[in-house]
Amino acid sequence: MLRTAVDEKSGELLTCAVLAERVGWAVDLVSGMVGALTTEHWNSADVDRLACGVDAGGRRLPSNAWMALRRLGWTAAPPEGIKVNDRIVRMAQEAAGRTLRSAKWRADLTAAILATWPADPNTRTAKEWEQVRAAAPGGQFLPSSVIKSRTRQAAAFTTEHGRLAADVFELEPPPRAARILLLSACDAQQATIERAGDDSRRALLRLQLPTRPDPRAYADWTWVACPITLPPTIPPSAVLHLPTVRIHGAQARADLAFTLPVPKTQRTGHTVALGVDWGLNTLLSAGALRLYSDGQITALGAGGQFRAAGVLAKQHRLRRLSERLHAKIDHYQRLIDGRAPDPALAANHTLLSQEIQRVCARRSNLNDALSWAAARWAVDQAIAAGAGVIYLEDLRSMEAKGMGRTHNTRMSQQVRGQITDRMRHLAAETGIAVVSVPARNTSKHCPHCLTPLRHRKAPDRPTVAGWKWAICPNPSCGWQGDRDMGAWRRIAARGLAHQAKTVIDRASATMLIRTIVDKLETKAVLVATTTISRSDRSKTGPTRHRPTRPAPRRRRAPSPTGPQGSAGKRPEGHAPTDRARLPRAAHRNQDVTTISTPTTGHRPRGAALGAGFHLHAHAPLHGGHNPRQTPCLTWDRSADQRRCKYEKWRSGQSILLRPRVPPLIGDSTARLVR
Repeated sequence: MLRTAVDEKSGELLTCAVLAERVGWAVDLVSGMVGALTTEHWNSADVDRLACGVDAGGRRLPSNAWMALRRLGWTAAPPEGIKVNDRIVRMAQEAAGRTLRSAKWRADLTAAILATWPADPNTRTAKEWEQVRAAAPGGQFLPSSVIKSRTRQAAAFTTEHGRLAADVFELEPPPRAARILLLSACDAQQATIERAGDDSRRALLRLQLPTRPDPRAYADWTWVACPITLPPTIPPSAVLHLPTVRIHGAQARADLAFTLPVPKTQRTGHTVALGVDWGLNTLLSAGALRLYSDGQITALGAGGQFRAAGVLAKQHRLRRLSERLHAKIDHYQRLIDGRAPDPALAANHTLLSQEIQRVCARRSNLNDALSWAAARWAVDQAIAAGAGVIYLEDLRSMEAKGMGRTHNTRMSQQVRGQITDRMRHLAAETGIAVVSVPARNTSKHCPHCLTPLRHRKAPDRPTVAGWKWAICPNPSCGWQGDRDMGAWRRIAARGLAHQAKTVIDRASATMLIRTIVDKLETKAVLVATTTISRSDRSKTGPTRHRPTRPAPRRRRAPSPTGPQGSAGKRPEGHAPTDRARLPRAAHRNQDVTTISTPTTGHRPRGAALGAGFHLHAHAPLHGGHNPRQTPCLTWDRSADQRRCKYEKWRSGQSILLRPRVPPLIGDSTARLVR
């Protein structure tokens, strides 16, 4: 964020609001020219002419969009009476050229779909699928969901107008111009950036900004110096480039670009790989495999899971709130359209519109934070395992349907694309390749023998059908485990077996494996590792007798003799001297991924099982206290009383039924949960 600046001509210190206002004036001038230029050339002929790569004389067009537009003679001009320099026009041409170039792929895909229009747009036959894939650019490997979405778009136009659209430019209006300043299209006569002296954490951005919303002369443009504090993610050795300046609310922000040398990623030659599987409640499941010289593949550990249940629940609540707000604002819009002007209805409509914007901003920030956290976790797992590649299942063609409205919506609104982009960015810094692998049958087949798995609800309910727990029916294999934990093994093994088939997509410049070869797939199996015990366990004598009913746990090791204290102290022989672990019953229903779902209500860990106060301390929100400042402890009095009665019955002694005094707030033995 650009917090402050200095006008070099007048020496005036510009506050954040004043700087944002002046940046907004420049953004309005640029976006106006971008919109006019894009609308003028929003047609099939001009887009094809720009995308062909050569001009009228047969010369190759430059890669920079603004230079290509000038070669073709497509110019932009500010409104009459407004004076701007050539670099402002250059930024407008660069933004418009990028927009027109990006429309070429959509135009070709839409033309292929319209040329092979099916008899039933909702369901294509196998022959119709072959025709549309043959006509579409790169249609052989294009996800079916992309073709279906474009088909639905054309079908909606047909339903409304009674005919097929001519091209994508009739289906879509000219896109809105982004309110940004592409300083990368300028030279030193418009903007410069350099590090500030010896401080590697600071930089100075200088750019020309107007002093009024309608500059009439070049004198209305002055140089403004903006100090920037660089984030810690930019190393001191990085080379800074001119940023993209944009308006966010009442602030001016700069998206800074930088370059630094990183190790080159390799497509093949990997021996250690990290497999990553997508999930719904468990967002990511990952683990590492090793490929040996003889072709055997083994697992390096049990893997891990990135669970973001709390964040996903909040995301779900915000989505439902957004849906309710949109329903309300649609109702208000219908009331406004059917009545005379009503200030109250208009005010409520405006208020709801602002609330929708705030909710959308919260959802966007939450998704952004979640994507960075998940990507960072996956890359850290690869670094810790020493992996040179991350194999990620490709779910671009997955469609959320047939599983209920709520489940379908949760699947369709996941941030898999953002996580993948962040993962590629973070992995490139350490020279780790990220390769997309086809996801077909990764959760269906056993990772050790490729036998179709039987999915059950939980390991302790092997006869109840479910989806979480997988069991291999092959008697010679017998593998069983979490469905997601088996999927990442299949993904990593498939990637290691098919790494010679890794290609680089020309459109996205990403690595991927397009197809699965049956001969290589048979090698993508894991070999179970045998644990070798180095200690000699040979019998040297008779087996020691163990009683069937051992002594009570509290009486195995009596407490040392000490002076008698105050009333209510535990007598000797009953002090819990060996509380290294909880009773077995206290561990029930604690791991949702390995055992069945509990059927009882809330039961704190060990609260009613004689585990004592120290295992049942909470911080409830009552009494008017702030839990972040003064925790309020609760005390399970009935549990202590039951324990004292049991001890009295076992020992036959008289024990004063006075429960233990709860520990103080600062006692480290109390576990507080906020």
